[in-house]
Amino acid sequence: MSALTVLGRLSSCNVQKVIWVLEELGLPYDHIELGGKFGGNNDPDYLAMNPNGRVPTIKDGELILWESDAIVRYLCAQYGAGTLWPEDPIARAPVEQWATWGTTELLGDWIALFWRLVRTPAEKRKNHIIERHLALTSQRMQLLDRHLAEHDYMVGNTLTMADVPAGMTLYRWYAMEIERPATPHVDDWYARLCERPAYQKGICVPFDDLVGRQDF
Repeated sequence: MSALTVLGRLSSCNVQKVIWVLEELGLPYDHIELGGKFGGNNDPDYLAMNPNGRVPTIKDGELILWESDAIVRYLCAQYGAGTLWPEDPIARAPVEQWATWGTTELLGDWIALFWRLVRTPAEKRKNHIIERHLALTSQRMQLLDRHLAEHDYMVGNTLTMADVPAGMTLYRWYAMEIERPATPHVDDWYARLCERPAYQKGICVPFDDLVGRQDF
């Protein structure tokens, strides 16, 4: 099996999801820092692979794939059948459901909060917008807390693809200087994730270089 290549800066939360999955699966891969302070995402060679000029992009043999959720699904289906990717469609359905929820319901206001609070210079911040995104993210974290009262991970008591999109948000959620609602079950889930070396490597990445920086 040839090594995969991941292109994209590790400070990108979308790249972090891919690295986390690769580490969980124990797959060999090469990582090329690209985008942000590293540049390169608008070079013709990169745009020929990913016309959006965003990160991540992966190369796996002849396959070139972009969009982080598509990459995560591909990796889990191709290399994680029976673990991160339940093979039975009925067992996989809630995994797909909660993976989609993490992106479509949680991510929007969470990333907007991060941009408005962390990546916007202090003199340009608008507190009323920050408060709105914080309130909406908090509501979804409370929904997640109620869901996690029933089991250790997003679907059942083992890690699956369902944990990846929402789990990616937690390191920054807990690191941001904000007033968070009480979510003891999310707290416990985060603690379990932090015990995983793959999560530590992929997700627990300091973001000091992003503070006040508004470019990609």
